[in-house]
Amino acid sequence: MAANKMQVSMKKMLPLLIFTFCFIGMMNAQKKSELIEQNQELKYRLDSITRLISTAQSSQKRSEIKAEELQSQVTELQDANATLLKNLNSFAALSSQNSENINKTLATLERKEAQLRGIVDGVASNDSTAIVILTNAKQTLGENAKVQVSNGSVIISEKLDFYFADGLGSKVQESAKPWLEKISKIIAANPKSAITVSGLSMTGELDIALAQASSLAQMLIKDYGIEGSKVSAKGMDGGLREALQIEIHPDYKSFYATAKDDIKN
Repeated sequence: MAANKMQVSMKKMLPLLIFTFCFIGMMNAQKKSELIEQNQELKYRLDSITRLISTAQSSQKRSEIKAEELQSQVTELQDANATLLKNLNSFAALSSQNSENINKTLATLERKEAQLRGIVDGVASNDSTAIVILTNAKQTLGENAKVQVSNGSVIISEKLDFYFADGLGSKVQESAKPWLEKISKIIAANPKSAITVSGLSMTGELDIALAQASSLAQMLIKDYGIEGSKVSAKGMDGGLREALQIEIHPDYKSFYATAKDDIKN
């Protein structure tokens, strides 16, 4: 009897158990579906995040490459700027040196110009002096005196027999002394000039021509007080004429010495 009650009770509980198991199964199936859905959603999110990370990494890599390129360009620009500054400094130094050289050259040119101007002025002064001496000689010796100007020099000429008897020997005649005195006054009036006495020979006897010129030069020095350092004598080939010339000319030695010193400085 008890067994029957138990069977009846089991039969009554069986649907309930079946319903319970079905409900539990349905609940489990629903949860599994939800889990699968959640898993798919998580997988989708993971893929999206992975793509974002990959994109971010790619962007970072490109940024790093761009930054390296920019840094390289900056370095090149810095090097170019340094080179430019160096060149500018070199150019400034060279320009300064060139300017200094130009100034030195201009100063040298100005000094040389002044020296040349001094030489030109000296030559012009000699020409003016020659005209003054010529005028003085004409006034002192007379208009008929054989006086001429050649290359800035005043030349007073006379035949040999004017100074020496028959044009021979080396002793100056008394008659020529007043003439020499007048010439000495002309020379004394121009103390910066030098004197050259030249004996001209047409026979080639230059030793005799030199002796006659020397005799006349010594007389100017001893008898008429002309400074000896400014008087010289020489014998020359006169070609077809014989004469004795007294040349009053610039003191070339002093002039050239001064010009030489100026050029050295």
